[in-house]
Amino acid sequence: MKRCIATALFLTLATAAFAADQKLIALTFDDGPRPYILYGYTQPGHAPTPALLDLLDHEKVKATFFVMGWRLLPHTYGNHNEFKTDKTCLDAAKDLFARGHEIEDHTFSHVQFRLFAKQHGEEAIVRDVDRASDLIKNVTGHRAEFVRPPDWITWDTVNRQLESRGYRVLSISSENPLAMRDVNSADYLCAGSHPVNCPKPSLNAFVLQQIEQREKKGVCTHILAFHELSTTVVALQSLIPELKSRGYRFVTMQEYVRLVEPSATVKRAALKN
Repeated sequence: MKRCIATALFLTLATAAFAADQKLIALTFDDGPRPYILYGYTQPGHAPTPALLDLLDHEKVKATFFVMGWRLLPHTYGNHNEFKTDKTCLDAAKDLFARGHEIEDHTFSHVQFRLFAKQHGEEAIVRDVDRASDLIKNVTGHRAEFVRPPDWITWDTVNRQLESRGYRVLSISSENPLAMRDVNSADYLCAGSHPVNCPKPSLNAFVLQQIEQREKKGVCTHILAFHELSTTVVALQSLIPELKSRGYRFVTMQEYVRLVEPSATVKRAALKN
């Protein structure tokens, strides 16, 4: 066992040295699967909305989708106010995985952790995450590795419980190393026909500004947090090519962690052995 861990350490340190010369983006999406966003839709009297999956295919980008577990239940098409397509959310999740995208955990119920703990206790949070992870396993064949709490609201005791279950909890906390800290795109502020609080002068400029600020600190690897929104798809049509022109390569979360934080890989290898 010790030899295996030592070998893993050597390989991951070598990988880290390789990653240090790379510019990496882990492109992630919360709150899905939303078939009408993934495949696009047309409303009477309106132009067709662009399909997120078509864009990712065109750009040859593999993304990571943090899904709500309830959407993976059979015969679920989404919320009542969402545009209904001929595909269920579960159909979309299976298609995501078949296309090479990664599926991770955004909890089952998408209830804010503090409210959930107040109503049901901290243990219920872990059960809610596990419930989503079990449904993800039905699609991918394995449980989720990463959890992104709704609104990033979490705390130490909950994180420790989730980590003891094998999850990696994503955060925007300044306590995390910058490279392992999510970049909040704030794209949810740009949703709708007439958004008031969307970052100025544009969503893309706001995201690029955050990336540039991180680059000034010597960090050229970024986890970008977006949502499955039609306005986000429109923004990404120009943002993805822009990031590519700046030398960035797009990877999934699992690949990102292997390249950026080898110590996490070593730790998991030790625990599995």
